[in-house]
Amino acid sequence: QGQLVESGGGLVQPGESLRLSCTSSTLIFNNYPMAWYRQAPGKQREFLVTIYADGSTNYGGSVQGRFTISRDTAKNTVYLQMNSLKPDDSGVYYCNNPHQDWSWGRGTEVTVSS
Repeated sequence: QGQLVESGGGLVQPGESLRLSCTSSTLIFNNYPMAWYRQAPGKQREFLVTIYADGSTNYGGSVQGRFTISRDTAKNTVYLQMNSLKPDDSGVYYCNNPHQDWSWGRGTEVTVSS
């Protein structure tokens, strides 16, 4: 089965920004919705935002106004621009297709700490 690859995480201070990327060499995103999820330590994976094939989006309440999802169909990549990061945003971030049974990637870890 195809593999999702997330990248762009790191250690940042509160208020800073990061841009995460999600791509795959085997799964083609273009005609599918793609979503970002977050799993904080000791918690279940949480839905953050979906972008649909037509570019429309659906944000979860915890990140709306601070995070922006986008996609580059030519690069088969989905992005998550994260601004005004807070310590509660720390966790492992994953992307996936919310309507298909694709395997989860390894995620990319984000730590927001002063």
